[in-house]
Amino acid sequence: MPPSVRLRTARAADLPALLALEQTFPGDRMSARQFRHHLASPRARWRVADAGGTLLGYALVLLRRDSTRARLYSIAVDPAARGQGLGRRLLAAAEKDAAQAGCTAMSLEVRQDNPTANALYQSAGYRRLAALPAYYEDGAPGWRYLKRATPNEPGSFAGSGK
Repeated sequence: MPPSVRLRTARAADLPALLALEQTFPGDRMSARQFRHHLASPRARWRVADAGGTLLGYALVLLRRDSTRARLYSIAVDPAARGQGLGRRLLAAAEKDAAQAGCTAMSLEVRQDNPTANALYQSAGYRRLAALPAYYEDGAPGWRYLKRATPNEPGSFAGSGK
């Protein structure tokens, strides 16, 4: 990945670029209204990958009230920027944000037919918890994953989990 890519917190002005990134999903896309809601929510943690003003990816983590489990709600990388470690970098930043918010675990859902995303989560230490039949709007099944904080580093999701 080019060194000029920096991760930062998303802001309202990023909405058009976030919507464009959302188009990389085959379905189950967030609407502009949902993005605005999450951008304004104190329970949401955003990271965007910014390359000189161009957004190449984002990660959205939702924090639950009265819970120490965060949820990776969505992560997207521009197809032209894939294969450069950006998804892994966004995931690590999302985990760091969750840990800083006091979370001790993070869950996520992913399509079963997305081998790249499944490999990323497994290599990052996520454990498959459950199959989710017909989970997506097109009827595709999903997987639910969970990663707990590293025991020897409380409040941290660091490490590959291998």
